[in-house]
Amino acid sequence: MKLACPILEARHLGRRRPGGTGWLLEDVSLAVYPGERVVLTGPSGSGKTLLLRALALLDPLDAGEVAWRGERVGPDQTPAYRCKVLYLHQRATLIDRTVDEALKRPFALRAHRDRTFDGPRIVEFLRRVGRDESFLGKAVRDLSGGETQIAALLRALQLDPEVLLLDEPTAAADATTSRAIEDLLLEWCNDAANGRALVWVSHDPEQNGRVGRRGLCIEAGRLRGSAPPRCVASTDRVE
Repeated sequence: MKLACPILEARHLGRRRPGGTGWLLEDVSLAVYPGERVVLTGPSGSGKTLLLRALALLDPLDAGEVAWRGERVGPDQTPAYRCKVLYLHQRATLIDRTVDEALKRPFALRAHRDRTFDGPRIVEFLRRVGRDESFLGKAVRDLSGGETQIAALLRALQLDPEVLLLDEPTAAADATTSRAIEDLLLEWCNDAANGRALVWVSHDPEQNGRVGRRGLCIEAGRLRGSAPPRCVASTDRVE
């Protein structure tokens, strides 16, 4: 059941093209409620990634605002907001030597210094996606694209965000691993005690039908209404 107040809300977001001629995102408004699983689709270059980054307040906005639980997120609130709303790029960058170091790095940041790395929890996450503890010792430079996505996802999940903005989170994974990641994320989202939500970009119609409960389509930087999650063109590709 939807709560009266969205957990995350975009209010007339706008992002201009370089030079100020035209819009990359134009008058985009949407609301995401606790427990929701929203699938975002659209043609290549339509603004899917830009919208996720805008919702995460990673890029400057030329119009509109983002609200968290009914309140506008101002500059002073942005660091705390970014701990609650995490964006995962399809091609995540890991700069550490090993997976273990990459997963521990966030706890050295000021925003997470009151938390500690939970090794057993990570090992359980790894088991859920078909990996064992030895994965932690793998060199980052030797990871495949799918393995890098796994490491980036676990790095995010361990921080217990309230909203995940997922940009093709299984695009580089094999079918078995993709389904395992889906199951892990759906269980994470269904944790009603924390009221979590996710917004998921995918070009796979079958996956959209499994993970989504509401579909949104973006074209040329504007939301064009909603559709059932399965109603996605198979030609839709990653931006």
